[in-house]
Amino acid sequence: MPKKLLRNILTYLVAGIAILCLILFFRQIQEFLLELIAAFQSIETAREYIAGYGLFAPFISAALMIFQSVIAPLPAFLITIANGALFGFWWGMLLSWGSAMLGAALCFYIARFLGAKHIARIVSQPVVDKTDQFIQKYGNYAILIARLIPYIPFDVVSYGAGLTRIRFIGFWLATGIGQLPATAVYTYLGNRISTNTNLMLFGFGVVISVSIVIWLVKNQKASN
Repeated sequence: MPKKLLRNILTYLVAGIAILCLILFFRQIQEFLLELIAAFQSIETAREYIAGYGLFAPFISAALMIFQSVIAPLPAFLITIANGALFGFWWGMLLSWGSAMLGAALCFYIARFLGAKHIARIVSQPVVDKTDQFIQKYGNYAILIARLIPYIPFDVVSYGAGLTRIRFIGFWLATGIGQLPATAVYTYLGNRISTNTNLMLFGFGVVISVSIVIWLVKNQKASN
């Protein structure tokens, strides 16, 4: 059976199952999503939500991190902070970083399997095009740069990379290195949580973003 035909059959099969589940369990899914959105409005509510699962809290946290990496509009930094508060610095950082890496790999291979046409239904086509241009422009450094900037959506970068010719090992290593600093800082803040945490997070994001923009400008001038 041709690879393209097999891919189309599997795509429509998965889509059909997903639609059927939405129809059968629409109310339950709607209530679950509303509960998730409400739970991730602040650091305190996110921590309480994950902690509420008791012994299963680490597994729920990992599942949420992977879920948000693929499609869910959940703030990953809140999950990371909650992990730092609940599991300590080292275990919390390992849990957040490891599950984010799994989510990135999943997005990458989803994009490779489905192709640009179907990914554009998950991530809008203009966003896909801009991400592709960014990766083409900065080459091997694109993924690393994108991971270091907190305000670039995690899933968009992963899907975009999967649509290019970049090798998975290069993408994965760049993701791991680029994701580590923010993960460490957010986990530390969670472990040392205070009333000033939100302000510190905003300041951290601004400093990192400005630093990378300055680096990009200098690098662009040097190349010209």
